Amino acid sequence: EKYDDDVRVLTMGAALDGSDKPFSVELCGGLHVSRVGDIALFKIIGESAVSAGVRRVEALTGEAARQYLEAQAGLACTAADALKTVPAQLPERISALVAERKKLERDLAEAKKQLALGGGGEARDDDVREIAGVKFTGRVLEGVAPKDLRGLVDAAKKKMGAGVAVFIGINDGKAALAVGVTDDLKDRLSAVDLARVGAEAIGGKGGGGRPDMAQAGGPDGANAAKAIKSIEQAIAS
Repeated sequence: EKYDDDVRVLTMGAALDGSDKPFSVELCGGLHVSRVGDIALFKIIGESAVSAGVRRVEALTGEAARQYLEAQAGLACTAADALKTVPAQLPERISALVAERKKLERDLAEAKKQLALGGGGEARDDDVREIAGVKFTGRVLEGVAPKDLRGLVDAAKKKMGAGVAVFIGINDGKAALAVGVTDDLKDRLSAVDLARVGAEAIGGKGGGGRPDMAQAGGPDGANAAKAIKSIEQAIAS
């Protein structure tokens, strides 16, 4: 940092070892006051990185700091009123609400899966058909998260005993698919290859996983049914 010939030197406090040296001596080209008491109330409101090794601290002093704290207290009271509590108990109340929301989200995800599978945790019998001697089930599910597809595939494979299961979840117009192949069919069919076929139909590339379980995704959720049809054709060929 560059300074003019004349600079200010700020000293503060007494050394901890009891000597006459000050606790802090800083060379600075900024604004200064004659004594710390002139600043009065001081409140840090932000801290950020300016560049490598340089950080900026933002603070308010005096009347501006008082007004800021007053506004923050008002916000805390408003939030406490909305949550039917007092400001001192806001952290505990918010933590409870966050935990409750997470539980509700889990329950909702599970309900969506159960609804998608006809109210049970397994593939419905009327969804299973045979393609070239291979049992197959494939479904497009609205609102089912990608992370939940694998469980659905596992349940369908268990239900069929032998076969191929494909589930595609649609969220915000995007598609995620999971393909499962039972162990007895791995020499004939690869879940990875089938996932790649499905991914191409929904605008994706590739497919990762194992011969018995693979997943992929793509931006074209509207082509989910086409993806299932493409996988069916790949099984039949």
